[in-house]
Amino acid sequence: MDILSNAFAALSNPSRRAILDRLVRGPARVTEIAEPFDMSLNAVSKHLKVLEAAGLITREVVGREHVIEFRAAPLHEISRWVLKVRGPTERE
Repeated sequence: MDILSNAFAALSNPSRRAILDRLVRGPARVTEIAEPFDMSLNAVSKHLKVLEAAGLITREVVGREHVIEFRAAPLHEISRWVLKVRGPTERE
């Protein structure tokens, strides 16, 4: 899949969007990300893998901890695409 398809697929899930909302505020450990969710750590990890495959997050392993950080580049691609399809007459 291409960048846009991966990003749109990853963003289609409300839990993954909530994870990104949290990560916009700064990097976090997987356990910190999982705290507010009513799902298993394994389920959160699966969501993180989808976000990582889409390029929306990066992961740094520090000992046993996985530190996750937001990455905006795919969102910039989405913005460029949206502006292109809106056309010049619809831009604000």
